Amino acid sequence: MLRIRLQRIGKKKSPTYRLIVSERAKDTQAGSLEILGHYNPLRTEKVLEVKADRILHWIGQGAEPSNTVHNILSNAGIIESKTKKKAVRITKKREGKLASKKVAAEEEKKAKAEAKKAAAEAAKAEAEAKKAEEKAAAEAAKVEAEAKKAEEKAAAEAPAEETKAPAEETPAKEATEAPAEEAKA
Repeated sequence: MLRIRLQRIGKKKSPTYRLIVSERAKDTQAGSLEILGHYNPLRTEKVLEVKADRILHWIGQGAEPSNTVHNILSNAGIIESKTKKKAVRITKKREGKLASKKVAAEEEKKAKAEAKKAAAEAAKAEAEAKKAEEKAAAEAAKVEAEAKKAEEKAAAEAPAEETKAPAEETPAKEATEAPAEEAKA
């Protein structure tokens, strides 16, 4: 079976690729039937130079593009596809690790949501307590203001009575006290 896939070329840590057609069982470096183009993913604008008519010819002959090549060609608009193919295979061991990480992440997310909810409830209770405290303080201030007014009113009335009462009592006391002092002497 024929396969259209990438053949790595280029320098160390600076790969460029050829699009080739070869037997599926053969290594990409072993030889190919035809070179269909070049692909350089490292440039800022990824370079893709392909022979579109030859690619379509080989696909018509039954050659299948690899998942990566399929995604590259569909992005370039050479072949039409609505979905991307997964270009990386994941082992069962790795799938298990990813699943456990996903479960742990979901549990952490739930714990954070519960903590956030508890914090919101605590803040709400604190706000209600603060509101009740402010209300009690306002009532206490109101009662204190009323008491102060009553005190001031009483103080305003009391000096008027005190000024009258001592003036009347003073001469009478002096008159009664004077004969008592004379009697002792």
